[in-house]
Amino acid sequence: MTDLPKNDSELIQLAKEDPVQFGHIYERYVKKIYTYIYYRTGNVYDAEDLTTNVFIRAMNNLPKYQDRGLPFSSWLYRIAHNLISNWYRDKAKHDEINLDSNPYITEPDSDPHQIKEDNENTEILLEAIKTLPPDRQELLILKFVDRLSNRDIGKIMRRSEGAIKSLYHRTLLSLKKEINKNDTG
Repeated sequence: MTDLPKNDSELIQLAKEDPVQFGHIYERYVKKIYTYIYYRTGNVYDAEDLTTNVFIRAMNNLPKYQDRGLPFSSWLYRIAHNLISNWYRDKAKHDEINLDSNPYITEPDSDPHQIKEDNENTEILLEAIKTLPPDRQELLILKFVDRLSNRDIGKIMRRSEGAIKSLYHRTLLSLKKEINKNDTG
């Protein structure tokens, strides 16, 4: 058994030649893509379905994929972004109500008062984030969940690094304003 290439270009080439090798691409990126989608949808089941669809679409379109100097993950995030946009459009047509409970897991030894306070603070933050436009939500997910640099975020969002820094600054100000509005209102 051979070692997997560390380089995405080599792995992509292997997967183009032998579709079974696509499983290695899936293993390398599924957690990041799922996390990104989960934070955009807020629903485990929809995130699982959309993540599956991202990788099906990627596998079907891999023969057409061309390296354009961007990280391979940019291509996967772009597919995810497009599927999420379609999902929101379809969801708006059906006017669904989200009945999922809070998915946070706590440690059994945790202080119940601290858990309650943490959950309340998290809920306030998530509600404030939901008020942001989709591009700002995407920025926060890529920055804090996937821990990407401004440069990499810029590549994924097709903006300059300076534009990402500016958007990030404006996003934090908007979040602060929204949270303060809810604290006093």
